[in-house]
Amino acid sequence: MRVVSGIQPTGSLHLGNYLGAIRNWVAMQDGMPADGQCLFFLADLHAISMPHDPAGLASATREMAAALVACGIDPQRSVLFNQAQVPAHAELQWLLTCTARMGWLSRMTQFKDKSGKNREGASVALFTYPVLQAADVLLYQATHVPVGDDQKQHLELARDIAQKFNSDYAGEVFTLPEPIVPPGSARIMSLRDGSAKMSKSDPSDMSRINLSDDADAIAAKVKKARTDPEPLPSEAAGLEGRPEAANLVAIYAALGGTSVEAVLGEFAGRGFGTFKPALSDLLVATLAPIAQRFRDLKDDRTALDAILAAGSAKARGLAAPTLNAAYDALGLVRG
Repeated sequence: MRVVSGIQPTGSLHLGNYLGAIRNWVAMQDGMPADGQCLFFLADLHAISMPHDPAGLASATREMAAALVACGIDPQRSVLFNQAQVPAHAELQWLLTCTARMGWLSRMTQFKDKSGKNREGASVALFTYPVLQAADVLLYQATHVPVGDDQKQHLELARDIAQKFNSDYAGEVFTLPEPIVPPGSARIMSLRDGSAKMSKSDPSDMSRINLSDDADAIAAKVKKARTDPEPLPSEAAGLEGRPEAANLVAIYAALGGTSVEAVLGEFAGRGFGTFKPALSDLLVATLAPIAQRFRDLKDDRTALDAILAAGSAKARGLAAPTLNAAYDALGLVRG
């Protein structure tokens, strides 16, 4: 079993990243069998498909590495690296663009979302980045890839590319990765709009809980989180049509490792004046140790660079056989 997953270093991690992905990465790392392996990468090559500040990207990459380690990713047990130090990602992407089809990429919904109304002005990289995503996982013969609803289409594309490449060149160069939806995955929404995902791109910092927030900031954000005047119901059906209330209850359940029904059983009939302080306490208790580890590590550039260099060296070694096999299958002569 080999699990591969990545995250763009485009800002601080927030609660949605932690409960939706990172906590599950840690669980997969900790539960991985002795003959299995986890690879987690910082997708800095993906980040440059959109306008960016180069100095800011370098800083964000190190900061994201610090955040992942603070959350529990152990560089001794998992391979933690950034794409830019493993040229095989970009090399394999080019080889795979010769197999990928325009029609496949044209159906990718995220390109439409990210390019907006200015598709003619979007970078070619924004259009083709799903092929880089395919290279990210196929390069390491990933057997499983953690996916949320917004990434299922991209994993299906990776499988299509791998299957066509194997068929066209009469070999089994690539493993077809399977999606894995970790148990307990939570979709965390904005504190200001229960219909929108919590996001680091939201201009309002009050819309999210950052993993670096201190206790006072967490309490202030929860206190000001949008809600409604109704008390909490006794059953989950009573949360229908109440997206902000449903979101706060879901956060409490995810943090407490319990169910929405159990949370409602405890707080049924109570208002948010009672529920919000309890949620704040639970958030602080969960995130305070992470925030402290993050603060201890984030400014230690030497340590962070050493972690990424060591992980990237391991990744290059793991990637080489697959990249060489792809070159050979295509009939490319290399010295």
